[in-house]
Amino acid sequence: MEHLELFFKSIFIDNMVFATFLGMCSYLAVSKKVSTAVGLGAAVIFVMAVTVPMNWLLDQYLLRDGALAWLGPEYADYNLGFLSFILFIATIATMVQLVEIIVEKFAPALYNSLGIFLPLIAVNCAILGGSLFMQSREIPSLALAFNYGISSGIGWFLAILAIAAIREKIRYSNVPPALRGLGITFILTGLMAIGFMSFGGMLTGDNPVPEAPVEETATVVEDKKEELKEEKRADVISYNDLNK
Repeated sequence: MEHLELFFKSIFIDNMVFATFLGMCSYLAVSKKVSTAVGLGAAVIFVMAVTVPMNWLLDQYLLRDGALAWLGPEYADYNLGFLSFILFIATIATMVQLVEIIVEKFAPALYNSLGIFLPLIAVNCAILGGSLFMQSREIPSLALAFNYGISSGIGWFLAILAIAAIREKIRYSNVPPALRGLGITFILTGLMAIGFMSFGGMLTGDNPVPEAPVEETATVVEDKKEELKEEKRADVISYNDLNK
């Protein structure tokens, strides 16, 4: 249940694009065609599925306070948290380089269509944001970190795929000249973000508000009645004093 909840929450509720607006540069630039959007989205899913669990291991056994205790008690007081950004980006850059080599080898047409934005995955803030969110939310296990990496990548993939499909269709629509291009794209992104906000209560339906016990409720009601009676008595006494 925990894995399923994290999966759907990362895709629909905490979507990298529509909830936190991360990775907008490549989201806007590579979403003109569905084919290129699918290629870049698949690359993002792969990179996040690999880098988030790898960075989880780095965080657990190297970066956080006391993580070096496995080397010996004398290292337990060391805190290498200031290296988080450097090591996370190094891990991401390594995997992006691997993806670039694979895409160039087996899909040269896709490699040429993605252009500069394929190597720029290394500095895509959505990729780094996935690792930093994993660290700040203190995901407890490697399996959940892997789940979070894949689901966050799928969420970004769905976002760029949706906007690419809309932009291909809207090309034949009568869009006002002032809004053509990025203008209408920003408006559509905002509308889709509002739509994704409707998923916010999807995972909270099984958490009813706790009700007070009947005995306590009855006691509170009786106490309120007694307080009202005392106030009425005080008002009557004050009124009689005024009329003397």
